[in-house]
Amino acid sequence: MNNASTFKALTVETLPSRLGPLDGLRRIGGEPGQWKIREVGDGNLNLVFIVEGPKGGVVVKQALPYVRLVGDSWPLPLKRAFFEYNALTRQAERDPGRVPQIFHFDEAQALIVMEYLHPHVILRRALIEGQQPPNVARHLGLFVARNLFLGSDLAMSAPAKKRDMALFADNIELCDITENLVFTDPYFAAKLNRHTPQLDDMVRTLRADRDLKVEAQHLKYLFTASAQTLLHGDLHTGSVMVTDDDTRVIDPEFAVYGPMAFDVGMLLANFWMAYFSQRGHEENGSRSGMRTWLLAAATEIWHTFRAEFSRLWPTRRGILYPTALYEDQGDLLGARQALDHLLHDIWEDMLGFAGVEIHRRILGLAHNADFETIEDEELRASCERPALAFGRHIAVNRRRIASIEEVHAVAKLMAGETRP
Repeated sequence: MNNASTFKALTVETLPSRLGPLDGLRRIGGEPGQWKIREVGDGNLNLVFIVEGPKGGVVVKQALPYVRLVGDSWPLPLKRAFFEYNALTRQAERDPGRVPQIFHFDEAQALIVMEYLHPHVILRRALIEGQQPPNVARHLGLFVARNLFLGSDLAMSAPAKKRDMALFADNIELCDITENLVFTDPYFAAKLNRHTPQLDDMVRTLRADRDLKVEAQHLKYLFTASAQTLLHGDLHTGSVMVTDDDTRVIDPEFAVYGPMAFDVGMLLANFWMAYFSQRGHEENGSRSGMRTWLLAAATEIWHTFRAEFSRLWPTRRGILYPTALYEDQGDLLGARQALDHLLHDIWEDMLGFAGVEIHRRILGLAHNADFETIEDEELRASCERPALAFGRHIAVNRRRIASIEEVHAVAKLMAGETRP
Protein backbone atom coordinates (compact mmCIF):
# COMPACT_ATOMS: atom_id res chain seq x y z
CA MET A 1 0.00 0.00 0.00
CA ASN A 2 2.67 2.58 1.06
CA ASN A 3 6.30 2.37 0.02
CA ALA A 4 8.16 3.50 3.12
CA SER A 5 11.39 3.93 1.14
CA THR A 6 9.92 6.92 -0.76
CA PHE A 7 8.23 8.50 2.24
CA LYS A 8 9.53 11.84 3.51
CA ALA A 9 8.06 13.61 6.53
CA LEU A 10 6.99 17.17 5.85
CA THR A 11 8.35 20.16 7.72
CA VAL A 12 7.23 23.79 7.76
CA GLU A 13 10.26 24.56 5.58
CA THR A 14 9.77 21.80 2.96
CA LEU A 15 5.97 21.87 2.65
CA PRO A 16 5.77 24.78 0.15
CA SER A 17 8.17 23.27 -2.37
CA ARG A 18 6.79 19.75 -2.05
CA LEU A 19 3.06 20.53 -2.06
CA GLY A 20 2.94 23.89 -3.81
CA PRO A 21 2.00 22.44 -7.24
CA LEU A 22 -1.02 20.54 -5.91
CA ASP A 23 -4.46 21.76 -7.00
CA GLY A 24 -5.64 21.09 -3.46
CA LEU A 25 -3.30 23.77 -2.14
CA ARG A 26 -3.42 26.21 -5.06
CA ARG A 27 -6.99 26.99 -3.97
CA ILE A 28 -5.62 29.08 -1.08
CA GLY A 29 -3.96 31.52 -3.51
CA GLY A 30 -0.63 33.26 -3.47
CA GLU A 31 2.83 31.87 -4.00
CA PRO A 32 3.92 28.87 -1.91
CA GLY A 33 6.89 30.74 -0.50
CA GLN A 34 4.52 33.33 0.94
CA TRP A 35 2.09 30.96 2.59
CA LYS A 36 1.69 31.10 6.36
CA ILE A 37 2.41 27.59 7.67
CA ARG A 38 2.27 26.32 11.23
CA GLU A 39 2.60 22.84 12.66
CA VAL A 40 -0.24 22.26 15.13
CA GLY A 41 -0.23 18.50 15.65
CA ASP A 42 -0.76 17.90 19.35
CA GLY A 43 -2.09 14.37 19.04
CA ASN A 44 -0.41 11.03 19.62
CA LEU A 45 0.33 9.91 16.06
CA ASN A 46 0.61 12.46 13.24
CA LEU A 47 1.95 15.67 11.77
CA VAL A 48 -0.70 18.35 11.20
CA PHE A 49 -0.08 21.67 9.42
CA ILE A 50 -2.35 24.65 8.86
CA VAL A 51 -1.47 26.34 5.56
CA GLU A 52 -2.96 29.78 4.85
CA GLY A 53 -2.87 31.96 1.75
CA PRO A 54 -4.71 35.07 0.51
CA LYS A 55 -7.84 33.09 -0.46
CA GLY A 56 -8.12 30.82 2.57
CA GLY A 57 -6.52 27.85 4.27
CA VAL A 58 -6.22 24.09 4.27
CA VAL A 59 -5.06 21.45 6.72
CA VAL A 60 -2.34 19.01 5.71
CA LYS A 61 -2.24 15.86 7.82
CA GLN A 62 0.58 13.35 7.38
CA ALA A 63 1.01 10.02 9.11
CA LEU A 64 4.39 9.17 10.59
CA PRO A 65 5.95 5.68 10.56
CA TYR A 66 5.81 5.50 14.35
CA VAL A 67 3.69 6.53 17.33
CA ARG A 68 4.55 10.18 17.81
CA LEU A 69 3.66 10.05 21.52
CA VAL A 70 6.31 7.35 22.11
CA GLY A 71 8.85 7.75 19.30
CA ASP A 72 10.40 5.50 16.66
CA SER A 73 10.68 2.68 19.18
CA TRP A 74 6.98 2.02 18.39
CA PRO A 75 6.72 1.72 14.59
CA LEU A 76 3.39 2.08 12.80
CA PRO A 77 2.54 1.59 9.12
CA LEU A 78 1.86 4.63 6.97
CA LYS A 79 -1.22 2.93 5.52
CA ARG A 80 -3.35 4.29 8.35
CA ALA A 81 -3.77 7.45 6.24
CA PHE A 82 -5.40 5.26 3.58
CA PHE A 83 -7.97 4.04 6.09
CA GLU A 84 -8.62 7.56 7.36
CA TYR A 85 -9.21 8.80 3.82
CA ASN A 86 -11.61 5.97 3.05
CA ALA A 87 -13.47 6.40 6.33
CA LEU A 88 -13.89 10.13 5.74
CA THR A 89 -15.34 9.55 2.26
CA ARG A 90 -17.92 7.12 3.66
CA GLN A 91 -18.83 9.36 6.57
CA ALA A 92 -19.32 12.29 4.18
CA GLU A 93 -21.83 10.25 2.19
CA ARG A 94 -23.73 8.98 5.24
CA ASP A 95 -23.98 12.26 7.13
CA PRO A 96 -23.11 15.08 4.71
CA GLY A 97 -21.40 18.10 6.21
CA ARG A 98 -20.19 16.43 9.40
CA VAL A 99 -16.60 15.74 8.34
CA PRO A 100 -14.01 18.00 6.67
CA GLN A 101 -14.02 18.18 2.88
CA ILE A 102 -11.04 16.40 1.29
CA PHE A 103 -9.08 18.20 -1.44
CA HIS A 104 -6.19 15.78 -2.04
CA PHE A 105 -4.95 12.38 -0.91
CA ASP A 106 -1.42 11.06 -1.48
CA GLU A 107 -1.18 7.42 -0.50
CA ALA A 108 2.59 7.12 -0.96
CA GLN A 109 3.28 10.12 1.28
CA ALA A 110 0.46 9.19 3.68
CA LEU A 111 -1.01 12.66 3.60
CA ILE A 112 -4.45 14.22 3.27
CA VAL A 113 -5.17 17.82 2.32
CA MET A 114 -8.51 18.82 3.77
CA GLU A 115 -10.74 21.71 4.70
CA TYR A 116 -9.41 24.10 7.32
CA LEU A 117 -12.14 24.30 9.95
CA HIS A 118 -12.22 27.88 11.20
CA PRO A 119 -13.29 29.31 13.64
CA HIS A 120 -13.91 25.80 14.97
CA VAL A 121 -12.24 24.66 18.18
CA ILE A 122 -11.56 21.20 19.55
CA LEU A 123 -14.60 20.17 21.59
CA ARG A 124 -12.48 18.89 24.49
CA ARG A 125 -10.80 22.28 24.85
CA ALA A 126 -14.16 24.04 24.72
CA LEU A 127 -15.51 21.82 27.51
CA ILE A 128 -12.43 22.41 29.67
CA GLU A 129 -12.98 26.14 29.25
CA GLY A 130 -16.62 25.79 30.31
CA GLN A 131 -18.19 26.40 26.90
CA GLN A 132 -21.55 24.82 26.05
CA PRO A 133 -21.92 24.45 22.26
CA PRO A 134 -25.70 24.44 21.77
CA ASN A 135 -25.96 22.04 18.82
CA VAL A 136 -23.15 19.58 19.44
CA ALA A 137 -25.17 16.88 21.21
CA ARG A 138 -27.82 16.68 18.51
CA HIS A 139 -25.26 16.73 15.72
CA LEU A 140 -23.22 13.94 17.32
CA GLY A 141 -26.29 11.81 18.03
CA LEU A 142 -27.27 12.04 14.36
CA PHE A 143 -23.71 11.36 13.21
CA VAL A 144 -23.31 8.13 15.15
CA ALA A 145 -26.81 6.88 14.26
CA ARG A 146 -26.43 7.52 10.54
CA ASN A 147 -22.92 6.16 10.22
CA LEU A 148 -23.47 3.08 12.36
CA PHE A 149 -26.78 2.19 10.71
CA LEU A 150 -25.84 2.96 7.10
CA GLY A 151 -22.40 1.33 7.45
CA SER A 152 -23.88 -2.01 8.50
CA ASP A 153 -25.73 -4.99 7.03
CA LEU A 154 -28.91 -3.19 8.04
CA ALA A 155 -28.50 -0.90 5.04
CA MET A 156 -25.62 -2.20 2.86
CA SER A 157 -25.87 -5.02 0.36
CA ALA A 158 -24.05 -8.17 1.36
CA PRO A 159 -21.39 -7.88 -1.40
CA ALA A 160 -20.69 -4.21 -0.62
CA LYS A 161 -20.40 -4.88 3.10
CA LYS A 162 -18.03 -7.82 2.62
CA ARG A 163 -15.80 -5.92 0.20
CA ASP A 164 -15.60 -3.02 2.63
CA MET A 165 -14.86 -5.32 5.55
CA ALA A 166 -12.00 -6.81 3.57
CA LEU A 167 -10.58 -3.36 2.86
CA PHE A 168 -10.66 -2.14 6.48
CA ALA A 169 -9.58 -5.52 7.89
CA ASP A 170 -6.02 -4.58 6.94
CA ASN A 171 -5.97 -1.79 9.56
CA ILE A 172 -4.30 -4.35 11.80
CA GLU A 173 -1.81 -2.30 13.76
CA LEU A 174 -4.27 0.36 14.89
CA CYS A 175 -6.76 -2.33 15.86
CA ASP A 176 -4.01 -3.89 17.94
CA ILE A 177 -3.49 -0.57 19.72
CA THR A 178 -7.19 -0.41 20.60
CA GLU A 179 -7.37 -4.03 21.67
CA ASN A 180 -4.46 -3.67 24.07
CA LEU A 181 -4.63 -0.07 25.29
CA VAL A 182 -8.40 -0.05 25.87
CA PHE A 183 -9.25 -3.54 27.04
CA THR A 184 -6.13 -5.08 28.59
CA ASP A 185 -3.33 -2.72 29.61
CA PRO A 186 -5.28 -0.73 32.24
CA TYR A 187 -5.90 -3.90 34.23
CA PHE A 188 -2.30 -4.95 34.82
CA ALA A 189 1.08 -3.24 35.23
CA ALA A 190 1.70 -2.70 31.50
CA LYS A 191 4.99 -1.00 30.68
CA LEU A 192 3.51 2.17 29.18
CA ASN A 193 0.78 2.70 31.77
CA ARG A 194 0.82 5.76 33.99
CA HIS A 195 -1.54 7.26 36.53
CA THR A 196 -1.73 9.96 39.18
CA PRO A 197 0.28 8.59 42.14
CA GLN A 198 -2.50 9.28 44.63
CA LEU A 199 -4.56 6.60 42.88
CA ASP A 200 -2.16 3.75 43.76
CA ASP A 201 -4.52 2.03 46.20
CA MET A 202 -7.48 2.23 43.83
CA VAL A 203 -5.41 0.97 40.92
CA ARG A 204 -4.40 -2.10 42.92
CA THR A 205 -8.05 -2.72 43.77
CA LEU A 206 -9.20 -2.44 40.16
CA ARG A 207 -6.46 -4.76 38.93
CA ALA A 208 -7.55 -7.36 41.47
CA ASP A 209 -11.24 -7.01 40.53
CA ARG A 210 -12.11 -10.33 38.92
CA ASP A 211 -15.60 -9.27 37.78
CA LEU A 212 -14.21 -6.16 36.10
CA LYS A 213 -11.42 -8.01 34.29
CA VAL A 214 -13.79 -10.71 33.05
CA GLU A 215 -16.16 -8.02 31.75
CA ALA A 216 -13.33 -6.10 30.08
CA GLN A 217 -12.18 -9.21 28.24
CA HIS A 218 -15.74 -10.04 27.19
CA LEU A 219 -15.97 -6.54 25.72
CA LYS A 220 -12.64 -7.10 23.97
CA TYR A 221 -14.08 -10.28 22.49
CA LEU A 222 -17.09 -8.31 21.23
CA PHE A 223 -14.77 -5.73 19.68
CA THR A 224 -12.65 -8.31 17.87
CA ALA A 225 -15.45 -10.67 16.80
CA SER A 226 -18.50 -8.48 16.03
CA ALA A 227 -17.95 -6.81 12.66
CA GLN A 228 -21.36 -5.15 12.68
CA THR A 229 -20.56 -1.77 11.15
CA LEU A 230 -17.81 0.61 10.10
CA LEU A 231 -16.59 2.41 13.22
CA HIS A 232 -14.86 5.75 13.52
CA GLY A 233 -12.75 3.81 16.03
CA ASP A 234 -11.53 6.74 18.15
CA LEU A 235 -14.59 8.92 18.67
CA HIS A 236 -13.91 11.21 21.61
CA THR A 237 -14.22 14.93 22.32
CA GLY A 238 -10.71 15.47 20.95
CA SER A 239 -11.92 14.15 17.58
CA VAL A 240 -14.70 16.72 17.29
CA MET A 241 -14.43 20.38 16.23
CA VAL A 242 -17.23 22.83 16.95
CA THR A 243 -18.70 26.28 16.67
CA ASP A 244 -22.06 27.25 18.10
CA ASP A 245 -23.68 26.27 14.80
CA ASP A 246 -21.47 23.55 13.34
CA THR A 247 -19.98 20.23 14.42
CA ARG A 248 -17.32 18.29 12.49
CA VAL A 249 -15.86 14.88 13.28
CA ILE A 250 -12.19 14.33 12.43
CA ASP A 251 -9.38 11.74 12.69
CA PRO A 252 -11.01 8.37 11.85
CA GLU A 253 -7.68 6.61 11.25
CA PHE A 254 -8.66 3.84 13.69
CA ALA A 255 -11.60 2.95 11.43
CA VAL A 256 -12.49 -0.74 11.42
CA TYR A 257 -15.57 -2.91 11.33
CA GLY A 258 -16.73 -3.61 14.86
CA PRO A 259 -19.72 -3.56 17.25
CA MET A 260 -22.23 -0.71 16.87
CA ALA A 261 -22.02 0.16 20.54
CA PHE A 262 -18.30 0.94 20.50
CA ASP A 263 -18.38 4.44 18.99
CA VAL A 264 -21.37 5.46 21.11
CA GLY A 265 -19.67 4.20 24.26
CA MET A 266 -16.38 5.98 23.51
CA LEU A 267 -18.21 9.24 22.84
CA LEU A 268 -20.41 9.21 25.94
CA ALA A 269 -17.49 8.14 28.14
CA ASN A 270 -15.70 11.34 27.21
CA PHE A 271 -18.69 13.49 28.15
CA TRP A 272 -18.85 11.64 31.47
CA MET A 273 -15.13 12.15 32.09
CA ALA A 274 -15.60 15.86 31.35
CA TYR A 275 -18.36 15.83 33.97
CA PHE A 276 -16.15 14.30 36.66
CA SER A 277 -13.27 16.65 35.81
CA GLN A 278 -15.20 19.87 36.41
CA ARG A 279 -14.18 20.37 40.03
CA GLY A 280 -10.62 20.64 38.82
CA HIS A 281 -11.51 23.58 36.57
CA GLU A 282 -13.23 25.88 39.03
CA GLU A 283 -10.52 28.54 39.26
CA ASN A 284 -13.02 31.18 38.14
CA GLY A 285 -16.07 29.97 40.03
CA SER A 286 -18.46 27.05 40.36
CA ARG A 287 -18.88 24.66 37.43
CA SER A 288 -22.26 23.39 38.68
CA GLY A 289 -24.02 24.65 35.56
CA MET A 290 -21.41 23.01 33.35
CA ARG A 291 -21.89 19.68 35.10
CA THR A 292 -25.63 19.91 34.52
CA TRP A 293 -25.07 20.76 30.85
CA LEU A 294 -22.66 17.85 30.29
CA LEU A 295 -25.14 15.28 31.61
CA ALA A 296 -27.92 16.87 29.56
CA ALA A 297 -25.69 16.68 26.46
CA ALA A 298 -24.97 12.99 27.08
CA THR A 299 -28.71 12.38 27.46
CA GLU A 300 -29.43 14.23 24.22
CA ILE A 301 -26.76 12.28 22.32
CA TRP A 302 -28.26 8.97 23.42
CA HIS A 303 -31.89 9.94 22.79
CA THR A 304 -31.03 11.48 19.40
CA PHE A 305 -29.11 8.35 18.46
CA ARG A 306 -32.10 6.16 19.34
CA ALA A 307 -34.58 8.39 17.53
CA GLU A 308 -32.52 8.63 14.31
CA PHE A 309 -31.71 4.92 14.34
CA SER A 310 -35.44 4.25 14.70
CA ARG A 311 -36.26 6.69 11.89
CA LEU A 312 -33.91 4.86 9.51
CA TRP A 313 -35.26 1.44 10.51
CA PRO A 314 -38.52 1.27 8.45
CA THR A 315 -37.09 2.38 5.10
CA ARG A 316 -33.36 1.64 4.99
CA ARG A 317 -33.24 -2.00 6.08
CA GLY A 318 -31.80 -4.51 3.63
CA ILE A 319 -30.74 -8.09 4.24
CA LEU A 320 -31.18 -7.95 8.01
CA TYR A 321 -34.68 -7.97 9.51
CA PRO A 322 -36.18 -7.75 5.98
CA THR A 323 -39.56 -6.11 5.62
CA ALA A 324 -40.80 -9.34 4.01
CA LEU A 325 -40.88 -10.85 7.49
CA TYR A 326 -42.62 -7.93 9.17
CA GLU A 327 -44.18 -4.89 7.47
CA ASP A 328 -45.06 -6.72 4.24
CA GLN A 329 -47.09 -9.12 6.35
CA GLY A 330 -48.72 -6.30 8.28
CA ASP A 331 -46.67 -7.06 11.40
CA LEU A 332 -45.55 -3.57 12.42
CA LEU A 333 -45.31 -4.68 16.03
CA GLY A 334 -42.83 -7.42 15.10
CA ALA A 335 -40.61 -4.89 13.29
CA ARG A 336 -40.68 -2.66 16.37
CA GLN A 337 -39.89 -5.59 18.66
CA ALA A 338 -36.83 -6.47 16.56
CA LEU A 339 -35.67 -2.84 16.69
CA ASP A 340 -36.15 -2.65 20.45
CA HIS A 341 -34.10 -5.82 20.98
CA LEU A 342 -31.27 -4.45 18.86
CA LEU A 343 -31.28 -1.07 20.63
CA HIS A 344 -31.29 -2.84 23.99
CA ASP A 345 -28.19 -4.82 23.01
CA ILE A 346 -26.47 -1.63 21.84
CA TRP A 347 -27.39 0.07 25.15
CA GLU A 348 -25.86 -2.65 27.30
CA ASP A 349 -22.69 -2.93 25.25
CA MET A 350 -22.36 0.86 25.06
CA LEU A 351 -22.19 1.07 28.86
CA GLY A 352 -19.45 -1.54 28.94
CA PHE A 353 -17.34 0.16 26.29
CA ALA A 354 -17.80 3.50 28.05
CA GLY A 355 -16.63 2.03 31.35
CA VAL A 356 -13.38 0.63 30.00
CA GLU A 357 -12.72 3.81 28.02
CA ILE A 358 -12.83 5.78 31.27
CA HIS A 359 -10.34 3.37 32.84
CA ARG A 360 -7.88 3.46 29.98
CA ARG A 361 -7.91 7.27 29.84
CA ILE A 362 -6.93 7.48 33.51
CA LEU A 363 -4.74 4.40 33.93
CA GLY A 364 -3.28 3.66 30.50
CA LEU A 365 -0.90 5.34 28.06
CA ALA A 366 -3.04 8.00 26.36
CA HIS A 367 -4.69 10.27 28.92
CA ASN A 368 -7.10 13.08 28.11
CA ALA A 369 -6.71 16.76 28.87
CA ASP A 370 -9.90 16.96 30.94
CA PHE A 371 -7.94 15.47 33.84
CA GLU A 372 -4.36 16.10 32.73
CA THR A 373 -4.73 19.89 32.73
CA ILE A 374 -5.55 19.80 36.45
CA GLU A 375 -2.07 20.57 37.77
CA ASP A 376 -2.68 19.87 41.46
CA GLU A 377 -2.25 16.09 41.75
CA GLU A 378 -4.43 15.78 44.84
CA LEU A 379 -7.24 17.67 43.14
CA ARG A 380 -6.79 15.67 39.93
CA ALA A 381 -6.94 12.38 41.83
CA SER A 382 -10.09 13.54 43.64
CA CYS A 383 -11.72 13.96 40.22
CA GLU A 384 -10.34 10.75 38.73
CA ARG A 385 -11.24 8.52 41.65
CA PRO A 386 -15.06 8.79 41.32
CA ALA A 387 -14.71 8.56 37.53
CA LEU A 388 -12.90 5.22 37.92
CA ALA A 389 -15.58 3.97 40.30
CA PHE A 390 -18.29 5.10 37.87
CA GLY A 391 -16.55 3.33 34.98
CA ARG A 392 -16.37 0.14 37.00
CA HIS A 393 -20.05 0.38 37.92
CA ILE A 394 -21.40 0.83 34.40
CA ALA A 395 -19.11 -1.84 32.93
CA VAL A 396 -19.84 -4.55 35.49
CA ASN A 397 -23.52 -3.75 36.05
CA ARG A 398 -24.44 -2.82 32.50
CA ARG A 399 -27.09 -5.53 32.13
CA ARG A 400 -28.95 -4.20 35.16
CA ILE A 401 -29.02 -0.50 34.26
CA ALA A 402 -32.27 0.50 32.60
CA SER A 403 -31.83 4.09 31.40
CA ILE A 404 -29.43 6.95 30.93
CA GLU A 405 -31.27 8.78 33.68
CA GLU A 406 -30.27 5.98 36.03
CA VAL A 407 -26.68 6.26 34.82
CA HIS A 408 -26.68 9.96 35.62
CA ALA A 409 -28.18 9.42 39.05
CA VAL A 410 -25.20 7.18 39.80
CA ALA A 411 -22.77 9.74 38.36
CA LYS A 412 -24.19 12.49 40.58
CA LEU A 413 -24.00 10.25 43.62
CA MET A 414 -20.38 9.29 42.96
CA ALA A 415 -19.44 12.91 42.26
CA GLY A 416 -20.92 13.93 45.59
CA GLU A 417 -23.71 16.03 44.08
CA THR A 418 -26.44 14.01 45.76
CA ARG A 419 -26.65 11.92 48.90
CA PRO A 420 -27.43 8.18 48.97
